[in-house]
Amino acid sequence: MNRRIAYRLGGVLVALALLGAACGSDDGDEDVADEPAATTEAEAEAEATDATEVELTQAGDDLLGTVLARGELKCGVSGAAVAFSETQPDGSQTGFDADYCRAVAAAIFGDAEAVEFTPLTAAERFTAVQTGAVDVLMRNTTWTQGRDTEVGMDFGPTTYYDGQQLMARASDGFSSSSTVADIGGAIVCTNSGTTTEQNIADAADAAGVSIQLNTFEDFDIVTTNFIEGACNIVTTDGSALVGRKANQQPDGEEWVIFPPTPISKEPLGPTYGQNQSRFADVVNWTVYATIIADEKGITSSNVDSMLSGGSLDAEAVRLLGGDGELQSAMGLSADAFYQVISQVGNYDEIYSRHLNPVGLTREGSANAGWLDGGLIYAPPAR
Repeated sequence: MNRRIAYRLGGVLVALALLGAACGSDDGDEDVADEPAATTEAEAEAEATDATEVELTQAGDDLLGTVLARGELKCGVSGAAVAFSETQPDGSQTGFDADYCRAVAAAIFGDAEAVEFTPLTAAERFTAVQTGAVDVLMRNTTWTQGRDTEVGMDFGPTTYYDGQQLMARASDGFSSSSTVADIGGAIVCTNSGTTTEQNIADAADAAGVSIQLNTFEDFDIVTTNFIEGACNIVTTDGSALVGRKANQQPDGEEWVIFPPTPISKEPLGPTYGQNQSRFADVVNWTVYATIIADEKGITSSNVDSMLSGGSLDAEAVRLLGGDGELQSAMGLSADAFYQVISQVGNYDEIYSRHLNPVGLTREGSANAGWLDGGLIYAPPAR
């Protein structure tokens, strides 16, 4: 039987069993309310039902267990973030973030396609996690103190180090060396429900200039307004601006991104609800596995030959399911991270596949590996 069908069938059977128990309890209470022996029996049945519900609630509180039982990962994405997550005409998702959803699914189920993607606006994303509509966000979400505490999110490893910048038309007198001090009097547009609103307001205030800040629900609308001339400047994470410039700059126009040094730090990575340690471990170590594989030159195309050839060091052997593996203790198959690498690829493969084509290269950036002067780094797999 297909594993996902089996999981869903199991869930249906549990639901039917609970329904039957609840109906039986109600009937018993009505029919024999005055009989002492029957009342005792009903009380015992009610206690058993309560115990079952407590047990199920406790199991439901374990997000990893819930995901495993469902047979599918619910992953929240943007759907409109160029090169990170883009909804295709057939409804499928492509991009860097979308592939990290697939990587987590490969780790949990051994099937990178066991994902239900949910496109979310910036304003919708945290509610979707809090209500259980999605299990994890892979949606260019910045790790901040407020989100880590007041909003009630937990954050995984940073998969992309970004920073907020601005984009304007060269024909309006802006260049790549322009600064925030040059935007006085401009209409600046961004999407609502993001850190960019406060960042640009703070930066303008610090530079002593006044701007008109207009916000919209998503960056597609922001970009449309910019193209139509309703905005002089747009601002968001630099990576998103590079993608928009590459894909949407009209012929005959030159869009410029500035200032050279971003006005903020925007560490982006997976985001999930608080206090889900087992699920967090799986998401985090899926990311780390792609980074370690990249460090060791293990790719989707050579992982089998490296395994069979005996050329891997002890850490790589453990990570891919050999002697000393730790994945089983995490509630996964021993070969969970082998599935990640073989089906989705290592960090550099995922990055290069989606971000290089729009001009976002790793070399010389914070997203280079730590051995190459960047910040991409993983703890040891031991």
